[in-house]
Amino acid sequence: MEFLPTLWFVVIAVLWIGYLFLEGFDLGVGMLMSTFAKDERQRRVLLNTIGPVWDGNEVWLLTAGGATFAAFPHWYASLFSALYIPLTLVLMGLIFRAVAIEYRGKAHREATRRLWTVALSGGSFVAAFGVGAMLALTTTGLPLNENGDRVGGPFVWLNGYAVMGGIAVVAFCLIHALAFVMLKTDGDLRVRARKVLSVWLPLGLLPLAAWAILVVVQNQKLLPWLALAVAVVALVAAWLLVRRSKEGLAFVSLALFLVAGAAAIFWAAYPVVLPSTLDAAFDLTIDNASSSPYTLQLMSIVAAFGVPLVLAYQGWTYWVFRKRVSERHIPEAHAVEPIVEVLQKAK
Repeated sequence: MEFLPTLWFVVIAVLWIGYLFLEGFDLGVGMLMSTFAKDERQRRVLLNTIGPVWDGNEVWLLTAGGATFAAFPHWYASLFSALYIPLTLVLMGLIFRAVAIEYRGKAHREATRRLWTVALSGGSFVAAFGVGAMLALTTTGLPLNENGDRVGGPFVWLNGYAVMGGIAVVAFCLIHALAFVMLKTDGDLRVRARKVLSVWLPLGLLPLAAWAILVVVQNQKLLPWLALAVAVVALVAAWLLVRRSKEGLAFVSLALFLVAGAAAIFWAAYPVVLPSTLDAAFDLTIDNASSSPYTLQLMSIVAAFGVPLVLAYQGWTYWVFRKRVSERHIPEAHAVEPIVEVLQKAK
């Protein structure tokens, strides 16, 4: 295998892992807005935990998609055209979520706030499920012919693997969000997040573990099994650390579980980037799906300068907003009079 295609396969894998780690907890917090918070003040606390970082986290999704388009155009073309419907739903979910975050605090009526809360939770769920389905199908295969075109109807992608991947990412996001809430809040939310995690953490991570085991078993390689062993150890460690109230270490252990489990999946799939379920001869690999060596070389030079800057800036953002948020930090909600009423009073 040539070095540059392999390098960019690794880079894209890292970008997807980074997206699942960073966007995972704020997608999960979005889903928790409707199910976990007891009242409006707690919902505002949850929203404030991700307020400074959620839009920066989404950059990882754009970068992963852009890097795939530039480094492996045939992979990008086959995957995005075959999954046009679910990826359109993901885009709509992200739009609803972003608009809800921006406009929820501007609502004057409780009914309107509830509507934006539903949009935020629903958009987060759709985005997480769609991304999980896409990544699962990337590693388990789609019905592609010799030209890389999808064979079958528009919903041929909707199978057990897609559902498994969607559930795996949704469940991971919820568990990851509870760990983040436990780490970033104080008071009742922190206590309840710890209680829920101490019970549901192993079950919530089981679908993602099953996905990793399935891909590793199908590809029969030794090294991915070692990564899976690390993931299992990290899962057990995270559960024990939550039960002992070691919040920071528990969050790090969850991160290690994700990194090791996802690494096992990508490692087992390599060098295939998109398998064909019709014939293994139609598989897209890092060789037949990659751009020209000149393109990959130019991308590598740009990434060598750009990626460290982005990582430094995002790390600085998390450092600035590192302190806990609690209900006592949330001011009383106040209504802003519509401009029409203000003008009428002025007369």
